[in-house]
Amino acid sequence: MANLKEIRNRISSVQSTMQITSAMKMVSAAKLKKAQDAITAMRPYAEKLTEILKGLSASMEGEIGGDFTAQREVKKVLIVAITSNRGLCGAFNTNVIKQVKVLTDAYTGKQVDVFAIGKKGNDVLRKTSTVIENKSEVFDQLTFDNVAVIADMLIEKFVSGQYDKIEIVYNQFKNAATQIVQTEQFLPLAPVVGASVSTSDYIFEPSKEEIVLTLIPKSLKTQLYKSIRDSFASEHGARMTAMHKATDNATALRNQLKLTYNKARQAAITNEILEIVGGAEALKG
Repeated sequence: MANLKEIRNRISSVQSTMQITSAMKMVSAAKLKKAQDAITAMRPYAEKLTEILKGLSASMEGEIGGDFTAQREVKKVLIVAITSNRGLCGAFNTNVIKQVKVLTDAYTGKQVDVFAIGKKGNDVLRKTSTVIENKSEVFDQLTFDNVAVIADMLIEKFVSGQYDKIEIVYNQFKNAATQIVQTEQFLPLAPVVGASVSTSDYIFEPSKEEIVLTLIPKSLKTQLYKSIRDSFASEHGARMTAMHKATDNATALRNQLKLTYNKARQAAITNEILEIVGGAEALKG
């Protein structure tokens, strides 16, 4: 059995860890509320914009998406991997990295590159994949304008023919305990199937074609911004859950160590009593 000093040191170490994990949990909980409010407020806008775009596209004939809908033979694929800049958030980053590797394997025989958004994904994926760029600084000031710059870069890479397909992999926020890994096609735009929205009561100025071609870049920027916002909220939810579990585990370990300490202390006291009694008996004899 370990001596009392070693057990006391371990108890002190575990209590220090508990304080850290508990503080991180509270910080993530505070940040989660703000991030959750942001993505919850944004989703209706993003969904309505997509609905309008699909409705207009369905009411028109022929190819109206221009370069954004160009269906080319897929030879070069770009995967946008959205992770976090910091760890201690459970399997949050690992799940995205695993999905990126699954996609990479699915495109065997084709050129597959990675566009990293987040330091953790960049650090791991650069060892096994070709990471062409890392935009982890976007989380320092997460605004639509900063994300729009990244979206413009991705759009340019597709329109110029550098890549034939661009996909986004990220964690979608469901609640603090649940994040769902999503894979979304960014470009080319998927053809509209089954969308039928009546537009006879509207007067379009300028033409429908011009409106659609204006809405498409806006929709793509909104899609990327929503994905990053989803990932940002998911990160804090995952970290809060991970730190909560870590605090619970540390509490259980501390209680177990205290029990061990008390048993060792009682055994030491018992041994001392036995030695005293034995000495007294020896003096009598």
